[in-house]
Amino acid sequence: MTSPARPAAVVVLAAGEGTRMKSDTPKVLHELCGRSLVGHVLAAAGRLEPAHLAVVVGFQRERVAAHVTGLNDRIVPAVQDQQLGTGHAVRCALAELPDLDGPVVVLNGDTPLLTAETLQALVTTHVEAGNAATVLTASVPDPTGLGRIVRDAEGRVRRIVEHRDATPEERTIAEINSGMFAFDAKHLRAMLDRLTTDNDQGQEYLTDVLGLLVEEGHPVAAMVAPDYRETLGCNDRVELAGLRALLRDRLVTAAMRAGATVIDPASVWFDVDVVLGRDVVVHPNVQLRGATVIEDRAEVGPDTTLVDTRVGEGATVVRAHALQAQIGPEASVGPYAYLRPGSVLARKAKVGTYVETKNAQIGEGSKVPHLTYVGDATIGEHSNIGAASVFVNYDGVKKHHTTIGDHCRTGSDNMFVAPVSVGDGAYTAAGSVITEDVPPGAMAVARARQRNIEGWVERRRPGTAAADAAAAARRVAGGEGTVEGSIPPATTDIPGSGQ
Repeated sequence: MTSPARPAAVVVLAAGEGTRMKSDTPKVLHELCGRSLVGHVLAAAGRLEPAHLAVVVGFQRERVAAHVTGLNDRIVPAVQDQQLGTGHAVRCALAELPDLDGPVVVLNGDTPLLTAETLQALVTTHVEAGNAATVLTASVPDPTGLGRIVRDAEGRVRRIVEHRDATPEERTIAEINSGMFAFDAKHLRAMLDRLTTDNDQGQEYLTDVLGLLVEEGHPVAAMVAPDYRETLGCNDRVELAGLRALLRDRLVTAAMRAGATVIDPASVWFDVDVVLGRDVVVHPNVQLRGATVIEDRAEVGPDTTLVDTRVGEGATVVRAHALQAQIGPEASVGPYAYLRPGSVLARKAKVGTYVETKNAQIGEGSKVPHLTYVGDATIGEHSNIGAASVFVNYDGVKKHHTTIGDHCRTGSDNMFVAPVSVGDGAYTAAGSVITEDVPPGAMAVARARQRNIEGWVERRRPGTAAADAAAAARRVAGGEGTVEGSIPPATTDIPGSGQ
């Protein structure tokens, strides 16, 4: 089997400001589905394995250059000091590259739906036909404002005409120029040197290269994109939102075809690096972002956001938010849970309603059912954390660790003041503030002894509904204890009574 043709270079045009975005961020750095616009283009281009990969930068050049080289350290940024047109931009790129022999692919930096398969087909078509230039075109429903592909009677490409310069007959042409090309390197260099700025924009147009090649009798052809949407770019945030929705639909469709169930595709959002296993169920209003992985038979949602999180086989996550967390097989999370970075749940662990975890390891079968904060902690296997507990991990300067052993039962409304540990099989009483280590198998009680101050309400809150209820209760009791008119004097007030 013949290996796919590899380009000598890919040049990505990313120098423009994108003024219609009305943003301090360069247009190509705006994001959709987990990547920047230019990041999507570079991902597709990278799969062609070009010998050289250059990105033309201009507006906020340092920021754009740092971004693209962070994605791929092989990328060569080429600076276009002045925005003098697409032809000038390609000349700036070639000036940074060695002499090339073979196809050079030129792409726009704002076409995130472009696929590697279409690019490979463009290069293969170009090489096998022996063309000097091959333009990627598309047949679009509404070509208004776009450059038209003008062919001769035999269907050969003759030139590209801009909408404003097109005749009424040419404006009826539905085949448009995508702005993406494959060129023979030597012909491209020669024709770029002949470009002029003799046009109403005063710029060097890359499209003029095709006309020059045709004039000299070199073969120029077109390849029609299999789906015109691959060629769509964006000029403003409305168009960006449209591209985002199209990409979302593509990603969700691919997940369903691979064996996942998505209950309401229109309400979920996946990033491009998300991985879903077989028989996964995704309920409405779910966002899966970053490098999130959902393993086989897991169930996510509704109303859930997972970022860079792994969900194990058969786990369930309901109405939860997780960031850089690991949820083990058959574990249960939510509803209304927040897993912060470093949260690791083992098999069949549970993090329940209104629970927040951070840098916490929760062992197999252990449960944190409700109303609890677990930070900087290790919980062993098959332990249960009582409701309304707080792992007090911060002393104002440093974070400290709490360890709960295996098969522990901690009471409701506990405070674990770190650093502290609770041994295997130990219990802690409700309402305890645990400041010292608890030995294995011990019961820790750390609370003040209860005192009842008889008659306090009727003495301190006379005339209130509470005082009337207390008096009535004593009367019903048949005069047991104190009776009306004989409430003993108080010897102690309770703290915080306001008296």
